[in-house]
Amino acid sequence: MSPAGVVPLLGSVAAVVSEAISRVRPDLPDADPAVRRSDRADFQSNAALPLAKKTGTKPVELAGALVQHLEGIDPAVVESVTVSGPGFLNITVSDTAIWSQVAARLADDRLGVPAAESGHRVVIDYSGPNVAKEMHVGHLRTTIIGDSLARVLGFFGAEVIRANHLGDWGTQFGMLIQYIDEHPETPWHQDDFTESQDSAVSALDALYKAARSRFDADPEFADRARRRVVALQTGDERTVARWKEIVAESEKAFGAIYHRLGVLLTADDYAGESFYNPMLADTATELLDKAVAVASDGAVVVASEEVTGPDGTPAVLMVRKSDGGYGYDSTDLATIRYRITSLHADRLLYVTDSRQALHFRLVFETACRAGWLTDSVAVDHVAYGTVLGPDGRPFKTRAGGTVRLMDLLDDAVTAARAVVAEKNPDLPAAELDVIAEQAGIGAVKYADLSTSRIKDYTFDPARMTAFNGNTGVYLQYAHARIRSILRKAEDLDGISVDPSATLEPAERELALTLDGYGAVIAEVGVTLEPHRLAGYLYELARAFTGFYDTCPVLTAAHPVRGNRLALSQLTARTLAHGLELLGIAAPERL
Repeated sequence: MSPAGVVPLLGSVAAVVSEAISRVRPDLPDADPAVRRSDRADFQSNAALPLAKKTGTKPVELAGALVQHLEGIDPAVVESVTVSGPGFLNITVSDTAIWSQVAARLADDRLGVPAAESGHRVVIDYSGPNVAKEMHVGHLRTTIIGDSLARVLGFFGAEVIRANHLGDWGTQFGMLIQYIDEHPETPWHQDDFTESQDSAVSALDALYKAARSRFDADPEFADRARRRVVALQTGDERTVARWKEIVAESEKAFGAIYHRLGVLLTADDYAGESFYNPMLADTATELLDKAVAVASDGAVVVASEEVTGPDGTPAVLMVRKSDGGYGYDSTDLATIRYRITSLHADRLLYVTDSRQALHFRLVFETACRAGWLTDSVAVDHVAYGTVLGPDGRPFKTRAGGTVRLMDLLDDAVTAARAVVAEKNPDLPAAELDVIAEQAGIGAVKYADLSTSRIKDYTFDPARMTAFNGNTGVYLQYAHARIRSILRKAEDLDGISVDPSATLEPAERELALTLDGYGAVIAEVGVTLEPHRLAGYLYELARAFTGFYDTCPVLTAAHPVRGNRLALSQLTARTLAHGLELLGIAAPERL
């Protein structure tokens, strides 16, 4: 397959319309052909309307002139063109062109989609849990959305650097380390636990809360904790060794959740705040030297030139605190500087919730003023909404606490198990376990990714795991159903497409839907909105259902049988690949 992939039929039709426009109006060589899918024909072009306005002619007359040229430019693609309404062109593509397209995509291991991002380096900052704290519902969306974008951009050929920005540095670790040393009897290593509900990170979380309470109530402990912070920051061997143990135990817990979620993040992708700590002083110095940052009451700050606060004063980033310490702002400034100047990223994506929009706007502005962020580097804050509970409020436990991510996943898998067992009561227990896990995790991911990321959504395991409706389980079932049909066919290696066959309406609809796959995932790569792919896969599954209900596959005579098997196989591959880009398993059986 050529690097350009398979040109979609929409692209071929657009080229034909552009050629017709150039013949009718050679004075408008760059006119938009304005072609899209239509429910009145295969495609529709409304190019005549804006062109007529621009040239002072009647749209219907210009459309008629275009028709005279369209059918003769590439008859292998365009079968017929009619004018409707004020000047719309309704374009029908030839059956041969559609079947040829199916054959070309089926023959390509990339389904005809080009590697358009080859040579680009993209850094995606996502997940970012805090060491010594359990991952909770607040980490769900950043992890799932970031992982899907990493998959999509990686498929397009970009070199994707997954950056898991762990919260592994700061004053809280001095407090925690001091408390652990004063309570050596308290278990917190993973090897100390045998019950599945206990873990090192949950123990560390509890120890931190106890340390915080002790710090607030006991001035002498607070003094010892502060000295421990200094020891950590100055590299005291014993303190650093304990800190590394805490980080290692936390990373084990993160890894277990990432493995269960099926995301791409590994230990190689961890780059915590501690990694950037040695860069903070140089970052502050450079910002001062370039007069981007200024001294203010002993601190070093950047006053925004674009954003003002409620009182009308400039919004501020704290580059260095008045006590000489560094915080969240400092680390993010050092991070963006490193990713541009050392990693030489072409594109930066920060996948965090929408409440951090102002913070990242200030970071990006500072990076521009410092000369790090230039027109050759694209940067986006990939913001998202909140996961809500049944009451329509941010998801909490009944006691009002934060919901552990592992508990949330357990709930979804339990709901999926009940649905799958009801659908297939004869499934062996071991197979039911595997399918329930795939369906439950897939349901969580799809519920998230099928929602526009800027919107909130309600976590509802029963709705998420339904076999009917726009759910991950529905798509997994659709894929498994097609695979079952293909297994019964047995002769898949001999599938060949006869391009001379006449298309039934349901075949045409399915084939044209399949033809739009590359455009949809390209759109995701630009807009960073995975819900567009989720919506496409749902429509593809529905198109296949319409096809299968009206077009017999296995009982059809040759060559119709071969063509319909080809459509079925291409649909299964497209569904599986699309689900993979969403990070969702595509079971062979469900």
